[in-house]
Amino acid sequence: MTGNDDWVVGIHAVRELLRQNPDAVLQLCILAGRQDARVAEVVALASTAGVAVETLPRRSLDELGGGRHQGVAARIAGSMVAGKSEADLRQLLDGLDHDPLLLVLDEVSDPHNLGACLRSADAAGVDAVIIPKDRSAPLNLTVRKVASGAAESVPLIVVTNLSRTLKELQQRGIWLCGAAGEADKSLYQQDLTGPLAVLMGSEGKGLRRLTREACDYLVAIPMAGAVSSLNVSVATGICLFEAVRQRSRSGA
Repeated sequence: MTGNDDWVVGIHAVRELLRQNPDAVLQLCILAGRQDARVAEVVALASTAGVAVETLPRRSLDELGGGRHQGVAARIAGSMVAGKSEADLRQLLDGLDHDPLLLVLDEVSDPHNLGACLRSADAAGVDAVIIPKDRSAPLNLTVRKVASGAAESVPLIVVTNLSRTLKELQQRGIWLCGAAGEADKSLYQQDLTGPLAVLMGSEGKGLRRLTREACDYLVAIPMAGAVSSLNVSVATGICLFEAVRQRSRSGA
């Protein structure tokens, strides 16, 4: 068996993987003795896709998922680990029949935060999540488990030059909205309808200078309590769903 980056664990993540991209699944492993409706659904999806199913004792499955596998683990093709490319992003944008809503994560290095951001992005209907190749959490087992299936449903675009990608988005007419605690304008005062990319910074430093300067505008989340900042995944959810609220009201 290969390393953790070649495995997806958990009922939700594996089920969505088999629904969204069954060709990427090389093998499905099920906990011996685990028989219930949710596992039966996953096995049925694997059978339909022609994926081999193997039953493993708990100790063997624990080695794959660190004890957090919920009785299910899928081995995936190596290409699934790397994420999608700039070319995939261009193709995706060319094919949209609505104003895009994108999420850009600037050097979010904690896999738990990346996974949580992907989950919020899926819930908000984000078309793609964009991250820089360097100093970002990789699309590994932890990210997929925390994302609870969102890593399989939301395209994760890994770019080598984030500044260049942001310029390309602007050339397509996509507005860049960066979240920054020191911004003068509140999130709730900014028009978030139309083609939009929401930019969120790293856990400790926020948006990098070049990323900040590339933004068309900066917004801040109003803070009423003693805490001066929010976890990046929490802040991401707030920003995305304010955009969703405005866009639903405008009919975008």
